[in-house]
Amino acid sequence: MFVGASVGILVVMVLVLTRALLGPTVYDRILALNSFGTMTVLLVAVLGYLTERPDFLDISLLYALINFVGTIAVLKYFEYRDLGHEGSEERNPPATVADAESEP
Repeated sequence: MFVGASVGILVVMVLVLTRALLGPTVYDRILALNSFGTMTVLLVAVLGYLTERPDFLDISLLYALINFVGTIAVLKYFEYRDLGHEGSEERNPPATVADAESEP
């Protein structure tokens, strides 16, 4: 049963990679790569179960966190073209001394 699940996951990974290559917009490609990362997490977890190595589950959870943070960073970059903090004081300094004193 888990071998069939592994084959199914691999088929879905191929389909998602096809969407990543053919996607008309950047957001379609990012969504496809995020889905590919999710399928990778599932595949590592299933392979860990098949080989009776429970430490693969820890690896898959770590990869899931990296996949999530990476997807958020890429989306933020494509929306703002910057990964820095939007309201930092270096980019928006106060106009006068009175404005600087009134800020919390």
